[in-house]
Amino acid sequence: MVKVAAPLNWRVPKKPKKNLRFRRRILKRAMEDVGFADAMREACRLDPLLFINVFGWTYDPRAEPFPKLPFVLYEFQETAILDIIRAVNRHDILVEKSRDMGASWIIVSAITWLWLFRPMQSFLFVSRSEALVDDSGNPKSLFWKFDFLLNNLPPWLRPQGYNSNEHRKQLHAENPENGSVIDGESTNKDVARGDRRTAIVLDEFAAVEVNGHRTLASTRDATKCRIFNSTPKGTNNAFYDIRQTGIERLRLHWSVHPEKSRGLYTTDENGNLKVLDPEGYPENYHPILDGKVRSPWYDEECKRCANPQEIAQELDIDYLGSGSQYFTPEKIQEAIRKHARPPITVGELDYDTQTAEPTEFRENPEGRLELWFYLDKDGKPPLDRKIVLGVDISAGTGASNSVIVGYDAVTREKVLQYRNPFIRPEALAYQAVAIALWLGKAFLIWERNGPGRQFGSRVMDLHYGNVYCKRRIEAYSKEVSDVPGWDSTPDSKKVLLGSYREAVERDQVSNRSKEALEECLEYIFTPSGAVEHSRSLSKLDPSGAKANHGDTVIADALCVMGMDERKNSPEAKRREIPVGSLMWRRKEREKRNKKSNRELDESWR
Repeated sequence: MVKVAAPLNWRVPKKPKKNLRFRRRILKRAMEDVGFADAMREACRLDPLLFINVFGWTYDPRAEPFPKLPFVLYEFQETAILDIIRAVNRHDILVEKSRDMGASWIIVSAITWLWLFRPMQSFLFVSRSEALVDDSGNPKSLFWKFDFLLNNLPPWLRPQGYNSNEHRKQLHAENPENGSVIDGESTNKDVARGDRRTAIVLDEFAAVEVNGHRTLASTRDATKCRIFNSTPKGTNNAFYDIRQTGIERLRLHWSVHPEKSRGLYTTDENGNLKVLDPEGYPENYHPILDGKVRSPWYDEECKRCANPQEIAQELDIDYLGSGSQYFTPEKIQEAIRKHARPPITVGELDYDTQTAEPTEFRENPEGRLELWFYLDKDGKPPLDRKIVLGVDISAGTGASNSVIVGYDAVTREKVLQYRNPFIRPEALAYQAVAIALWLGKAFLIWERNGPGRQFGSRVMDLHYGNVYCKRRIEAYSKEVSDVPGWDSTPDSKKVLLGSYREAVERDQVSNRSKEALEECLEYIFTPSGAVEHSRSLSKLDPSGAKANHGDTVIADALCVMGMDERKNSPEAKRREIPVGSLMWRRKEREKRNKKSNRELDESWR
């Protein structure tokens, strides 16, 4: 384990002019006093922040006429460097960032310090192309930054015996004093396979499209510490997938940068201006009150961005917004605020494993069945509702959820949700039929492709008849037959999701599940114009689920289709609206409004 602290850094002045004067005094004395130079080398070994703040240099071509700048760390950068060094040889760490936060310089600086002062270390720089790893003419490359830092150190801080012609080769740097090395490699499918490293840096990893998941697999056993660094680029990549695990994360958002956050402001709960940095907030400024944390710098950058996707990707660290989303994020957030709420009851439904007859509902906070309605004193559901159940079926291997959702066909409110990644299609059929019977013979609709065939076959074996059937005309006999289940094709899926998107965004359904609504944001347009769940598009989908991702959205969409097909039935027209439901409350409000209008008219007579 690398033990690291910064016991001496507090002595270093951070304001630019004072820092430059401090550096000059240190260098002048070290040139005159060998003992002092040795003492400063030891101080740098003890304190990586002092090493960078006193002897580090960085490069910014925008800073004319002096693009070479002393690397004086901001507080958030100092914290990040210490966290990265502590992670080395211990655990993975992920750096998610807004653009232009100095993340690559931070990481390379930390590795350079370890290479200089820790013996027998072995590091690997990885990026999506070899030119971005080591290109002597490209400041974007990782080794260019390493060389810049090393070459601008005073000679007595460089490794003894170091000769760039001998120890610095293409994609390789060796410290002859302590045996530490840094190598480089592009993101190929076998990167670091069979290798052993103290740490591996994977730079701008979200931009790796082809070999991302293979890189995760090939690097896992090569090191205890992988340093993932990137701005977001949607959810269809291995960077997003590894972020969803329990990995330690460093979040370098623009709002922690003291220059970018000057004049920081947002809106309060009433939509009014709330200034977070009064000292830096300009007089007579015209703020944008959209609920986001903003600053004058951020407002100007947003004007320069071509579209909201660029803002989400480059500034907001917004993975969902940085993809080509199918559902409108603002509409989804509005639906969440308006309709989402915790379930009233959570538990499990027991049933006869031979007949699927329901026996008892048992409340259990850890259960898989969520209910948005009240049970009676006997634990029974209200049977005056006509429920539509939509089912999306997975293979039951744990890769993705099998989902059952239920909607009231009149009020169009979500009343039920069941999710289980480990239940097999045949067992799911018993669960679905049991729920349908428990709810008074609910209408059942499912996707019949793939594992849906086993599911549908078992539903038919149970002689459950209130199901969605597709009308099919035989080509030769011209006979019409009913085929249970919904057929998913690229075209029918696009129609299905389009109808559901319209229902959600026009407030025609009330989806109570926050998680289900958030899952909508993971659907994106593909380059061919199709609509897919982002994770199903991975070149190497680690779950093997492919199109079975986005399970709850498909089940919700099937319910909407089922409700739309049945809403004009005579039974539905005759049906009374359940007391206390959303539709009932709307009707009551309309009655009160009509009554108040009549009273107003009479008073004016």
